[in-house]
Amino acid sequence: MTDLSINALFGILVLLIILSAFFSGSETALMRLNRYRLLHHIKNKRLGAELAHKLLQRPDRLIGLILLGNNFINIFASSIATIIALKLYGESGIAIAAGLLTFIILIFSEVAPKTWAAFHPERLAFPAAIIYTPLLKVLYPIVWLINSLSNQLLKLFGININQNTVDSMQTDELRTVVTEAGELIPSQHKAMLLGILDLEHSTVEDIMTPTNEINGIDLSDDINEIEKQLLNSSYSNLPIFNENIDNIQGVIRIKDVTSMLFKHNINIKELAKLSANPYFIPNNTSLYQQLINFQKNKRRFAMVVNEYGVILGIITLQDVLEVVIGEFTTDPSDSSPDIQRKDDGSLLISANITIRELNRSLNWDLPTSGPKTLNGLIIEYLEAIPEPGTSLKLYNRPLEIIQMEGNAIKLIKTL
Repeated sequence: MTDLSINALFGILVLLIILSAFFSGSETALMRLNRYRLLHHIKNKRLGAELAHKLLQRPDRLIGLILLGNNFINIFASSIATIIALKLYGESGIAIAAGLLTFIILIFSEVAPKTWAAFHPERLAFPAAIIYTPLLKVLYPIVWLINSLSNQLLKLFGININQNTVDSMQTDELRTVVTEAGELIPSQHKAMLLGILDLEHSTVEDIMTPTNEINGIDLSDDINEIEKQLLNSSYSNLPIFNENIDNIQGVIRIKDVTSMLFKHNINIKELAKLSANPYFIPNNTSLYQQLINFQKNKRRFAMVVNEYGVILGIITLQDVLEVVIGEFTTDPSDSSPDIQRKDDGSLLISANITIRELNRSLNWDLPTSGPKTLNGLIIEYLEAIPEPGTSLKLYNRPLEIIQMEGNAIKLIKTL
């Protein structure tokens, strides 16, 4: 090596610096690869993607190979620099050569290539995988020896690299990915994806229609009143009961009684025969599970009961779907029928609105772990039954109680 000319030695040194940059940059690029995007490239048969995926299955071998090559090249470059220094300046040039080479390797073979690779990992990782795959086979005995020694050292500290680790996203992590996706996902699609994730964390009690708001057919009413109610109903399914919802008899579909309505021949016994048996579900059932149950049982309408069997409310398939796709409205000001915007900019809110619907419609952040409705949240906050005209600041939201109905709040005003 000492017999080579200065120009040849400089040529070898430049080549070694380039190779060092390749090893350093490719290490960062391979480790920076997005595993889920990598799987997408594998499906699209992108060159080098599958090889990169296989290399990353055993990162200890990959790191061992890269560091083996990088350290060998850096040491070799140091030797070449020493020879050049001796030829040019004698022994006094060795220190200068060491300092200068350290600076050059740090800038051109470490910081610059690693920074570039961090911003463009796929552009370097896939070509590098094509090179590293056969190189690993050739150098496997040396890499195996290095890994065996390093793994034994790690075991002394209680670290076992052979333990299987689950490289999968948790729900909250996936939520963060969707939220931070920016313009990659349209806002409407993003809202739907977040709605799907919410199904697992919400229960039917969170979105049910409470008993005091249920529209149903009371069989004890006058037959003309029942006929009028059926004709004017905006719902496709109605519960039928005797005197109160706790004595529910079944669920009637409006389309099943169309002929009776057309002939004005409403009969209580016929209504009972045409009705389907009520479908009861526990109040703590998750929305995701209930969506599956609706599909499995071929149902669209369910009665929500608590642990004592008391009916708390009703829920429909449409209610669950609206959690995912939003209310079936196009005007933002009509995002919820329980919210009315006045000319002065204030809002009139029905106190029976659920907290989740209120948060979604007005982009508020009221807590959802306690009471399910605005009425319940206000009464819990005040620890008393308020009077009309009472003003309060609920979690930094100024509210005024406009109307009461018995012991329950009916109407709220807010700016």
